[in-house]
Amino acid sequence: MTSRERVAAALNHELPDRCPMFSSYTPEFAARLTGHLSGKTGEGHNPHGGGNTYDLERALGIDILATSIGWANNYYAGDRYNPGADHYTDDWGVGWKNTAYKTQFGDGIYTEIEGHPLEDDDAISSYKAPDPEREELYTDAASTLKNFQKDYFIVGSTMTTIFETAWALRGLENMLMDFVEDPDLASEILDIPLEYHRAVTKRLVSMGVDMVWLGDDIGAQHSMFISPDTWRQFLKPRMAGLISDLKGINPNLKIVYHTDGCVYPVIPELIEIGVDILNPIQPASMDPARLKKEYGDRLCFWGSVDEQHTLPFGSVDDVKNEVVERIQTLGASGGLIISPTHHVQLDTPIENYEAFISTVKNTPCQP
Repeated sequence: MTSRERVAAALNHELPDRCPMFSSYTPEFAARLTGHLSGKTGEGHNPHGGGNTYDLERALGIDILATSIGWANNYYAGDRYNPGADHYTDDWGVGWKNTAYKTQFGDGIYTEIEGHPLEDDDAISSYKAPDPEREELYTDAASTLKNFQKDYFIVGSTMTTIFETAWALRGLENMLMDFVEDPDLASEILDIPLEYHRAVTKRLVSMGVDMVWLGDDIGAQHSMFISPDTWRQFLKPRMAGLISDLKGINPNLKIVYHTDGCVYPVIPELIEIGVDILNPIQPASMDPARLKKEYGDRLCFWGSVDEQHTLPFGSVDDVKNEVVERIQTLGASGGLIISPTHHVQLDTPIENYEAFISTVKNTPCQP
């Protein structure tokens, strides 16, 4: 099977020749992995989008290529806005800072939010989001579709679709307080990223992407980050309308919904509003076998290989055993795109990541 055929089979709950896989990397791990594979240092890339060449993905046998447009692309984007500096402000007005970290395999940076353009109520009425119709936003997507769609499934990603971008604009504490104290204001702010990402995703679907990757982190490690009722009031109807718009353009479109953490209470409602695939299935937060048993006939799964413990801190055998278990449970009779549950981090041993790749390729799917 080609990668494209393999993914299509799995998402139709059919058995592919092997489980389709996906992976993304922090810039530092991507450079380290490139060096390991080719003997030369790789160029850093932004895992959230912005000119990725897919060299690593194609060399490793990854089956889905992601092209990303939206506010999330501003992670790791300092060189675009303020080259060489540790602080930058993106085109939404959100302030960022580089925060250094150290691992046994080298040093890196995370980018963290430090400024919120709508923190003051007075700024909201005059705020204007960036223009989602700028042609340059879609250059990478057009190139990806033209060059790779024959052989690969192409997903258009606009993660941080509503809630995360909204609280980046407003500040997390303010946003949570607005839900309670000023629901109308909360709605006004949520609609800013919703309408931006609606325009982007509709354009991507019209261009021909096979899937759209939506989502917001609404789960914490062992419970939801916001209450189910808050999600139902503010986020569910907005996401439902967006998904309806996109499937109105292409009824065969697949919708991936990303949220970290535990979201058991709202999974049936995600299915109800048109979500086809749930990502990333953190095994420390939700039981993969339970999800397959309860929802495997109505939902596909993407992720499930533990990036919190197994990949960075487990042994090669731990990685192999977890991959086999996921394929035999979540992937039984199709329905799984296997991947790490986050960008592979710099603290991950190369041999563990190679064990993930090789085990996926050598583990047969089962009915």
